[in-house]
Amino acid sequence: MNMRKSIIDFNEKKGFICDMDGVIYHGNQILPGVPEFIQWLHDEKKEYLFLTNNSGYTPRELNQKLARMGLDVPEEHFYTSALATAAFLKEQAAGCSAFVIGEAGLLNALYDVGITMNDVNPDYVVVGEGRSYSLDTLTKATNLVLKGAKLIGANSDVSGPIENGIAPACRALIAPIEMATGTQAYFCGKPNPLMMRTGLNMLGCHSAEAVMVGDRMDTDVISGMESGMSTVLVLSGCSTKDTLKTYAYLPTMVLNGVGDIASMAKTKEE
Repeated sequence: MNMRKSIIDFNEKKGFICDMDGVIYHGNQILPGVPEFIQWLHDEKKEYLFLTNNSGYTPRELNQKLARMGLDVPEEHFYTSALATAAFLKEQAAGCSAFVIGEAGLLNALYDVGITMNDVNPDYVVVGEGRSYSLDTLTKATNLVLKGAKLIGANSDVSGPIENGIAPACRALIAPIEMATGTQAYFCGKPNPLMMRTGLNMLGCHSAEAVMVGDRMDTDVISGMESGMSTVLVLSGCSTKDTLKTYAYLPTMVLNGVGDIASMAKTKEE
């Protein structure tokens, strides 16, 4: 059901920004058509970036995760909400300090831009997903925010898919701090346009030359659309055709998976 009846000429596009979970893999399984899609990107010399709202992994870990699944994607092709958070804080307050609840991906990204860890009087409290989340860290974060630390979330996902259901994600985890302090967090990941603009800059592309590919209307499609890109909703993740009915906007195209992009592009060439 694509009421817009729009067709994207994928051969004409220079850059592709793709979500990962539900688009490239699900858990530890590569999704159908993905190897062909990545091969097509390489063969056609397209610029591409894999964008994830998961702040837990470093680009090297993502490179190795895909390598274990048989895909060779160099580190420079990954951009995460952790990197977006670090870039935002560096721009806002270079050399600042933070109390961080999160995994290696978030900590490394912050260290790399010169942000120091501080659990006494930090400038920021930064929350991502992670096993270091507990009532103790939550209580600490709450009191640091009450003392004046600004509250930052790596992304605004409420939940994420896991093997046997869903897990609470960053927005759900930061909500108790917001409620206890009466403070609103600022979120750096998708659909924040800053993350998309940075992605386009990394690709060296104008928005009109790029495509956003994702499996979620509320993060992927909206962020691509609001950044002026063509958008593809793939049904290989958490969305179905019925999902479209609940939103006031539409993607440019709806496809079963990223493999369809490669096959459509090749068909058009022939």
